[in-house]
Amino acid sequence: MRSTCERCEAALPASSGDARICSYECTFCATCTDGPLGGRCPNCGGDLQVRPQRVEG
Repeated sequence: MRSTCERCEAALPASSGDARICSYECTFCATCTDGPLGGRCPNCGGDLQVRPQRVEG
């Protein structure tokens, strides 16, 4: 699980609800996803979805 946005390097800890991933687990922040990326992964062209949050335990 990546801890930063691949585009802007924003911090995305495991508990973040701001992370978006594609089916290959490329990771981006919500700001980049909703803005310049238009909801698409620039690496594979797939759609970006909210990354499940990891429960600390």
